Amino acid sequence: MPKKMPPRDPIRAYQREATASRRVGANQKCVLCGETRPEALIAGNKPTLCAACKRKKHGRSTFDTHHVAGKSNSAVAIPVPVNDHRAILSPAQYDWPKETLENPDGSPLLAAAAHIRGFIDTIYYFIDKLLAWIPEFLEALHALLTKRLGPKWWRKTELQKFVRRH
Repeated sequence: MPKKMPPRDPIRAYQREATASRRVGANQKCVLCGETRPEALIAGNKPTLCAACKRKKHGRSTFDTHHVAGKSNSAVAIPVPVNDHRAILSPAQYDWPKETLENPDGSPLLAAAAHIRGFIDTIYYFIDKLLAWIPEFLEALHALLTKRLGPKWWRKTELQKFVRRH
């Protein structure tokens, strides 16, 4: 998996995570799906449930609408799984300068900064969720094909056209 972008303020990030852990209890996990991220778990729920499983149980959508640049800066929003919204994307915004996220006076410069920050956070999220597993998968597939078909298994196949020429 790729490295996560480091928080701007690691102490505040640690404090938020510790607060979320205290809120739901140490080492808790959703009894239905095994979710362990404290930000995604519902405090006071017995048995412990994550936001997605609780919504599913009540016949509600398991997606939230994430305002990429923050609600104060843009109406642009994307649907994301509720647990990821609570545990990844919203905490990423909490690392932004408060004035940028809230933009109380509607500054176009702070809005522009929020758009860039939101784009970066969202791209990191998409890389992690959509792409990060692929290199390991391709390497495992290569090892399997090499074991079954030999070290130059791609020769005389449609994949030969992808061989890099020096």
